[in-house]
Amino acid sequence: MTTDLYEADARERLRIIQNARSAALVGVSANPIRSSNFVASYIVRTSFTVFPVNPMYEEVLGLKCYPSLEELPEVPDIVDIFRKPSEIPGVVEQAIEIGAKVVWFQLGLRHDEAAQMAIDAGLQVVQDRCLKIEHARWAGGLHLAGFDTGVISSKRRRPI
Repeated sequence: MTTDLYEADARERLRIIQNARSAALVGVSANPIRSSNFVASYIVRTSFTVFPVNPMYEEVLGLKCYPSLEELPEVPDIVDIFRKPSEIPGVVEQAIEIGAKVVWFQLGLRHDEAAQMAIDAGLQVVQDRCLKIEHARWAGGLHLAGFDTGVISSKRRRPI
């Protein structure tokens, strides 16, 4: 495990989100109770062009689903990974091959060797962070549980 691995800090994550126009969601599910579907349903309502990537589906959330990163119609700015850790290196290799700028390992996912491979290839890396939560954090209105309440206030609500 690399101890000096460099990862994007909060300011860099904000810049990544501000500068990105597209995101490939690798391993996204069409099942609405899966976290990847919940994240995707938020991301499609942002300014990002979203490319679902999963060979198991033809469509996710009304969007054409691609079997791999190589088959996308354009290079996404962010490759957001929802795969088990053993599959992360292969996804990172594909992201490098297609010329992506950022690999983003979803909440709960870390793979320092794959992250180092991405960094060595010139990509930015975000590990163990949710793209939806980070986007909502900077867009405003983020509830403590990660849900957009639609209410902007500096006052705490009283428990019911």
